[in-house]
Amino acid sequence: MFVKNLKIINFKNHPEKTFDFSSDINCFVGNNGSGKTNILDALHYISMGKSFLGVSDFQNIRTSETENKSEDFFSIESEIVGEEKNDIIKILLQKESKKLIKKNEKTYDRMADHIGFLPSVIISPYDANLISDGGESRRKFLDSMISQTDSEYLFSLIQYQKTLQQRNALLKYFQKNRIFDLDSLEIYNEPLNKFGTQIFEKRQQFVASILPTIQHFYKIISKGNETVIVTYESDLNVSDSAKNDRSFEILLKENLEKDRLLTYTSKGIHKDDLRFEMNGNLIKKFGSQGQQKSFLIALKLAQIKRIKEITNKNPILLLDDIFDKLDDNRVSQLIELVNEQDFGQIFITDTHKERTENVVKRINEESRIFEIN
Repeated sequence: MFVKNLKIINFKNHPEKTFDFSSDINCFVGNNGSGKTNILDALHYISMGKSFLGVSDFQNIRTSETENKSEDFFSIESEIVGEEKNDIIKILLQKESKKLIKKNEKTYDRMADHIGFLPSVIISPYDANLISDGGESRRKFLDSMISQTDSEYLFSLIQYQKTLQQRNALLKYFQKNRIFDLDSLEIYNEPLNKFGTQIFEKRQQFVASILPTIQHFYKIISKGNETVIVTYESDLNVSDSAKNDRSFEILLKENLEKDRLLTYTSKGIHKDDLRFEMNGNLIKKFGSQGQQKSFLIALKLAQIKRIKEITNKNPILLLDDIFDKLDDNRVSQLIELVNEQDFGQIFITDTHKERTENVVKRINEESRIFEIN
């Protein structure tokens, strides 16, 4: 499976652009601000139905520089070559309208139904947030990894988040009106327990399964002797002796008074986190910039391999501005791994055409270079 072409209209800074891609390597070169990353983001939309930059859909509608006003819509369209047939994916967003995602002109009822059709992995400068930011960034990353390979997980996650919002809204209502109804609040305990436990178990299993691959890639990229560990931290993590008598539902009851005071649900899998360690210490505090970058690349490459193992699909690999952020040694290791692992279709952005051409020569695949003005 690979992306055959891409057409974008009124997307970010691009009025209209069309690309015909190589099934192997595609490079976008141009000055900073030319819109290279925006093209990768359009590909991410085709894969995940949203921006990888975390901005709202409406912010991606192009604003005219001459008239200083935004257009009325944006559209992204792509033909995806599969083993048996080709599919057309189209994303359309009009002002004051709901975003539409279509497959062969048939609109998905839910965006969740599209997730996993064309899996993708992006390596970008923004990955540093996974180490420096709080737990929310790491939870979103973990959810994104699992959701691309497990539709049941995605369904449980959506149901959990919906129930959590309803419980929190009720807690705020109680405080505002100075009332409290335990029976009404406990209605949400059963679905939170059901879906939360499912999510917890799948997260546990996924992290355990991907850790050896992360360690393998880190060792290759860093050429170092450090040992890296990824630990899944959750309010539901309990000792073996306590597993039989402590559930998510009990956790909610134990923190009822705290939740009343705070007016939100203070404990649960929505507070989970990933702990990144190197030689027993937090990478955030003790890892050098080079070690942190090596770890993040190993994390993403492990994600690619895991998706491929589970789905038999090669995710598209999006490399944003990666060569400006890595030293030559790490670039060499990354290119070598890309060659060896058969990672499928690759999209690269860079500011230097000559550097990009030299990198591409070292990968024994067909390639195309697009200059972005």
